[in-house]
Amino acid sequence: MTEDTTHNAEPTAAADPAKKPGPPPGTYMRVVKSYVLRAGRTTVAQARAYELYSAHFLLPYTPQPLDVDAAFGRQAPLVMEIGFGMGGATAHIARVRPQDNFLCCEVHEPGVGALLKLAGDEGLENIRIVRHDAVEVLDHMLGENSLDGVHIFFPDPWHKSRHHKRRLIQSPFVNRLARHLKPGGYLHLATDWHPYAEQMLTVLSAEPLLVNTAPPGSDGYVPKPDYRPLTKFENRGLKLGHGVWDLVFRRN
Repeated sequence: MTEDTTHNAEPTAAADPAKKPGPPPGTYMRVVKSYVLRAGRTTVAQARAYELYSAHFLLPYTPQPLDVDAAFGRQAPLVMEIGFGMGGATAHIARVRPQDNFLCCEVHEPGVGALLKLAGDEGLENIRIVRHDAVEVLDHMLGENSLDGVHIFFPDPWHKSRHHKRRLIQSPFVNRLARHLKPGGYLHLATDWHPYAEQMLTVLSAEPLLVNTAPPGSDGYVPKPDYRPLTKFENRGLKLGHGVWDLVFRRN
């Protein structure tokens, strides 16, 4: 995520000195992940949100199919968000689209704490969070043809050419996403880095399961959908003349 996640107003919680054990010997470690761990401290308010709201909003990762209706307590269209940063946009979207359920994946502990606080304080019952790699959540907890939508907003652009292979939006991953979408389901990407937007457009256009919703004769991008809010970082960039590109493709 390129969204600004700096918060200085709250004191930070004490770091947990306990170290997590490593994987058992012989465990296969996935090379390509949907995230990169970032430095950051969990604030006191975020830590408190973990205490108050984890049991309700946080789903444990399990290598078994998720009972989505039971997890949300209702049947509704399911949208997966990958990498929600500090969760402000996620909470806004859940607020303006109460008819949809949002399964949100993020590994950054302060970000998860921030969204837990927003969801709990505002009673956003259509949000559930999995603090785990979204690739493994897709592979093990969700079946193909199970999602009505996928949101990936401002993934790390990995600006340097030698790092482009680390970008999330690559053909194999897009094919995996497309297979998890129901027919008619959508994939919505957004980036503020034009070279990455061009790569996104190329990769998505090459996926035979997806169709661009941009009108024929356009540049392939769509106007920002109303449900996606402007983040502080994005608004600052627009004032400086920076662009933002949204792409919305549908499963055919």
